[in-house]
Amino acid sequence: MEVVQLLVSGLANGCVYGLIALGFVLIYKATEQVNFAQGDFMMLGAFVCLGLTNAHYMGLPFWIAAPLAIAIMAVLGYLLDFFVLRHLFGQSQTAVVILTIALGFVIRFIAGAIWSHEPQTLESPLAIGDFNLGGVVLGMADIAVIVVTVLLTYFLYQFFQRTKLGLAMQAASQNQMAAYFMGIPVKRVQGMIWGLSGAVAAVAGILFASKGAIDPNAGLLGIKAFAAAVIGGFGSLPGALMGGLIVGVIEPFASRYFPAGYSQIAPYTLLLLVLVFRPNGLFSQVRIKKV
Repeated sequence: MEVVQLLVSGLANGCVYGLIALGFVLIYKATEQVNFAQGDFMMLGAFVCLGLTNAHYMGLPFWIAAPLAIAIMAVLGYLLDFFVLRHLFGQSQTAVVILTIALGFVIRFIAGAIWSHEPQTLESPLAIGDFNLGGVVLGMADIAVIVVTVLLTYFLYQFFQRTKLGLAMQAASQNQMAAYFMGIPVKRVQGMIWGLSGAVAAVAGILFASKGAIDPNAGLLGIKAFAAAVIGGFGSLPGALMGGLIVGVIEPFASRYFPAGYSQIAPYTLLLLVLVFRPNGLFSQVRIKKV
């Protein structure tokens, strides 16, 4: 039963990593850029929902505040692309990486200035209690994280594979000039994918905050999520989820059965092994570029 409990706990944490990793993959699939502020987007989405929901802030009902927070983060993602990233059009990938790393510091500072740097708890109806199934304790928040993550991953996978907009996003990432000549509004498409990534980050943040206290440094979870995205395959949406689950499961088992501190380096040890023996990721989708 202990093994099952560790597995369930790891899956719930892994789903949060997977959702953040989805944001990395979404942007990469559409723009071939890497947003190292994705974890901070997750943290900001959680605090926006907290500010709208908690009684000592605005006190809105959770089921109104959560969609509103997701919409706000989607708009912020789009505006970030519109006002900042489009000015880097044609620049090297290094410029985008440096910009998003700096943006992460700015977001953490702003969140701390508005909501303080002390841990706070989201007043979420998802944290209503635990279920005991044969000795295995399942938190309602954990169940919600797992269910929402699976459904969202399926929706996004179908979106990229079966919709014209999803295919246009992939075409724009593979060859922007060719996509432009085919009639695809490349800049608008890229703005939409940054908005979608912001919305996904907000979902991850709300679910993460429903599991426990959150503070501005929670944005650093993006580092583990980036490792999860690389482990799963940096161009694969299912791979991002599977990478997050793998990282999430490794941590509690390493913490339980290995000396103190090993749980912190276990995900990165796996990352090194994957990069050495399978550089494209465990669930990579290697395809010939075409438009």
